[in-house]
Amino acid sequence: MSTPASARLVELRHEGRRVLLAPDIGGAIAAFDEFRDGRTVRWLRPATSEALAARDPLGMASFPLLPYCNRIRDARFVFQGAVVDLSGDGNAFPHALHGNAWRLPWRVDDFSDRRARLVLRHEPSPKAAHHWPFAYEAAQDFTLDADSLSVTLSMRNLADRPMPFGMGHHPYYPRSVNTRIHARVRAMWHSTSDLLPTHAGAHPSVDAMASQEGMSADAFDLDNNYACWSRTAIVEWPDERRSVTLSADPRFAHMVVYAPAAYPDLLCVEPVSNVADWVNLFSVEHALKGGAVLMPGESACASFRWMTRFD
Repeated sequence: MSTPASARLVELRHEGRRVLLAPDIGGAIAAFDEFRDGRTVRWLRPATSEALAARDPLGMASFPLLPYCNRIRDARFVFQGAVVDLSGDGNAFPHALHGNAWRLPWRVDDFSDRRARLVLRHEPSPKAAHHWPFAYEAAQDFTLDADSLSVTLSMRNLADRPMPFGMGHHPYYPRSVNTRIHARVRAMWHSTSDLLPTHAGAHPSVDAMASQEGMSADAFDLDNNYACWSRTAIVEWPDERRSVTLSADPRFAHMVVYAPAAYPDLLCVEPVSNVADWVNLFSVEHALKGGAVLMPGESACASFRWMTRFD
């Protein structure tokens, strides 16, 4: 991957394995790959030179979801009796999406060959782009070793009032006609045409992912939340005799699968702590929607890991 001179990248290495971080592009991962048997094996879809030049988080390999995951209906919700309006945050989407951390620059707080720490401190301003009305500090800790990449997300509420929050990561995987997904989940959230949840229930993809052969990435047109997964999912490329296993801490009690029929090269399997629009799902049990509240000064952290394997 050639890199524009303007793009600041932080490189982690362990023997032939490499991770590129793009702190200025939403604290994103730009690449996770390794050189093996004379070729480059890509565990996540790498950012292109064009995406790096455009500083486009959606073109990265993975980016953080903070201080919430997925969509919030009409960019507004009521929290502790007050309306939280996110409609003026510069978001180009019809609903608030993925928080604001993915669209802000992070600073490199610590760095070595195999480890890095990125930090973001957010101070609210209703006139600023990417508005969120609560002050917070977030960090990402990355560790690369012989067979995995581990990520720890942490967040501290710096506001003088409680803050609703969620966390996750948005990885893109290489996708081919042979790619398969293995996971066990309780239910799939069905959604409206603009991807807001309606109800959690059965879907053929639930059984397909739990089957021995797994679910083909081309089997369904998906951009859906899954509730109460086992916190382990495998993305497999059987024709290449390799796979990557995503495992996550209990806080990441939900999973998103994005495998759109219209874009057959896109595939995401995401660890998240809340489903879309969880702050507006008042009558839904917490186990099905997730999300949390941080009190003033309170912190939360959780880790996930990608373990790679060659058969």
